[in-house]
Amino acid sequence: MIYLDYAASTPMSDTALHAYTNSAKQFFGNTESAHNAGTDATHLLENSRRSIASLINGHPNGVYFTSGGTEANVLALQSMINSFSKGHIISASAEHSSVLNTISQFKQAGYDVTYLSYNENGQVSLERILEAIREDTILVSLAFGNSEIGTLQPLKKIGKELAKRHILFHTDAVQAFGKVSLDVAEMHLSSVSLSSHKVYGPKGVGACYIDPSISWKPVMPGTVHEKGFRAGTVNVPGIFSFAAAAEEAVHQMNTNQKKLINLRAHLVNRLAHPNIVIEGAQGLPHIIGIRLKGIEGQHVMLELNRIGIAVSTGSACTIGQQQPSRTLRAMGRTNDEARELVRISLGRDTTLQEIEKTVDGFHEILTRCSVTKI
Repeated sequence: MIYLDYAASTPMSDTALHAYTNSAKQFFGNTESAHNAGTDATHLLENSRRSIASLINGHPNGVYFTSGGTEANVLALQSMINSFSKGHIISASAEHSSVLNTISQFKQAGYDVTYLSYNENGQVSLERILEAIREDTILVSLAFGNSEIGTLQPLKKIGKELAKRHILFHTDAVQAFGKVSLDVAEMHLSSVSLSSHKVYGPKGVGACYIDPSISWKPVMPGTVHEKGFRAGTVNVPGIFSFAAAAEEAVHQMNTNQKKLINLRAHLVNRLAHPNIVIEGAQGLPHIIGIRLKGIEGQHVMLELNRIGIAVSTGSACTIGQQQPSRTLRAMGRTNDEARELVRISLGRDTTLQEIEKTVDGFHEILTRCSVTKI
C-alpha cells in the first residue's frame, strides 16, 4: 500500500516508540500520588511540558496535555470563553468540526458569532477580520493550516492586530505543528491546539497552550489533574512519547520541508491538465487538495484504494459523511465541485516512485471515466 494520508494520521516513529515503551515500564505511577513512583512520573511529565513549550516558544505553565487535538480545541475554547458572560466570537466557516461545534454551543447560549468565508486561495484576509470586529468581540479562532487543502493563514499579521485590541486569538495548529514554524509570541497567540499522532507520536495524546497571563475557567470544577484544565489520570508515557516525537519533528523540520516541497511540486507538475484543479495557495508542504472535474472525490479515493494507494476525500473527522468539502464551499465552489475534492498528504517516508505511481493512478481513473488523458 502506498500511504498518502499522513494528514489523517502518521505511524509512530522509532523515537516515539522507544520513548513510550521505556517510560511505560519505568514511570507508571500516578502523578497525583505522593510516593516516589508518583514523584518520578511527575518529573517526567514536567520535562515533557517544558519540551513542548520550548518548541512553540511558550511558557511551560501554559501547556496542558489532552487526549488529542479535538479535545484541545474544545477545552481551550470552552475554558477561555467561559470567563466571559457574553460577547462576540469570530471564526471561519470551514474550521475543524470540534471548533465549529463548540462555538455553536456558545451561540445557542446567547453569544454572538460571525463566520467568515475564504478568498479564492483559501485564506481569511486581515481586512475581513478587522471589518468583523466589534466592541464586544472577545475571541477569534482560526486554524493555522487548512486540513483539506493546506492553505496557511497569516497568523502573525492577524495576531498583531488582535493583540492591539486585546482580543483573544486561538489557533488549531494540529496540521501545521512540526511542518512549519510555530511561535506563539511572534504570532501573538493566546491559545494553540496540538496533536501527537500528526507528528509521528501516539494516538490519544495532544496539548493545549494557553498564555499564562490569560484568565480561564475550568470546564469541570474541582478537577485535580493538569491544574484543573482536564479531568482524568495523566497519560505520562503517551505524553513523553509525544514530546519525543515533537522534538524530532521540529528539529528535522527544515530537511523534511525541502523534501516535501520537492515532492509536492513534482506531483503538481505531473498532474497539470485542464480537467485537474489544484485547490488553494501553496501553504503546508505536505497537503495537496485536488479536484478531477466531473468525478466525485469518493469515487477517486475508492479507485485509488483499489490499486493500493491510500488518499482521503478531506478531513478524517468528516470522511464517510459524503458531504461537500466545507473548505471549498467557503471558497465559493459549488456543491458539485466541493464533492470532487481529494486530499493527498505526504510524509517522511514518501518517495518519488510512489508519487509517479499515484500520477499513473489518476491517469487510469481519468481514462476509465472517459476524460481526456493527462
